[in-house]
Amino acid sequence: MQEATEQAHETLARLRAEVGRVVIGQDAIVNRLLIAILIRGHVLVEGLPGLAKTLLVKTLASALDATFKRIQFTPDLLPADITGTQIFDPAGRTFNARLGPVFANLILADEINRAPAKVQSALLEAMQERQVTIGDQSYALPDPFVVIATQNPIEHEGTYALPEAQVDRFVMKLKVEYPSAEEELRMLGLYLDPTRESVGVQRVFGIDEIHRVAKLAASVHTDERIGRYIVQLVNATRRPADFRLPSLANLISFGASPRATLALAHVAKAHAFLGGRTYVVPEDVKAVAHDVLRHRLVLSYEAAAEQMPADRILDQILGAVAVP
Repeated sequence: MQEATEQAHETLARLRAEVGRVVIGQDAIVNRLLIAILIRGHVLVEGLPGLAKTLLVKTLASALDATFKRIQFTPDLLPADITGTQIFDPAGRTFNARLGPVFANLILADEINRAPAKVQSALLEAMQERQVTIGDQSYALPDPFVVIATQNPIEHEGTYALPEAQVDRFVMKLKVEYPSAEEELRMLGLYLDPTRESVGVQRVFGIDEIHRVAKLAASVHTDERIGRYIVQLVNATRRPADFRLPSLANLISFGASPRATLALAHVAKAHAFLGGRTYVVPEDVKAVAHDVLRHRLVLSYEAAAEQMPADRILDQILGAVAVP
């Protein structure tokens, strides 16, 4: 077990290094995407234009020996353009299924909020059921099947906001921030180097390796006290007054669902595994709490009026709930 874990960490380190050759910085986002792949969870990535969201996902996919498809969401996209459709065969007088681009291990749903509700629902249904029905036949999606969706938070013209119930399907919502001055300087030096050639990404992580490492991550121990801590954090989003946070009661219309409890536990286990531990500590839960819960809080108009984002509310909840 120890030898297998060390080999897994070696492979993950090589994967991070390979991605880092192309994408400067964003180490925290890379770790979260690795967690999503290990637990087979879907991720919503939000960030301003030009922060290398698409480049990051494409580079990560290139380092994985897995099938990858990019779907550029547009207002004229149809559900069949994603899931597939039936094509009539005149010779055999039959309808044959033509599978859509959703049948891949890693899906990049670029600018998901640019597609109308029907298209978003078709993708999110596939994410939840992990299968697609075309005609009267159901087709299982490959394993692993991970969707990484991107959206731009500042553009509203020609976009369709994701409903809260559908956003809950994403195990994490990641925010891509501006790089530091040092990282941006390294980026500038890399891309202005006249001797630099196109950087090719080597495949270092195969499907069998993903399955093996995912089993190791799933075997990380979660103590009962950690489980109670996770449940209390989620319950504090629903009934903040019970946790000495009465001021938050008018700011949260609806708290996180039980799906958030399970997601927080799975993500914390994978975070502990990436940290080299075989057990979860409270710091693992705290480290991923914002990513798992920020998109699951439905805030009230009072929160918008007071300019109180979900992350600040979660800061108060994390400070109020007793750590085991």
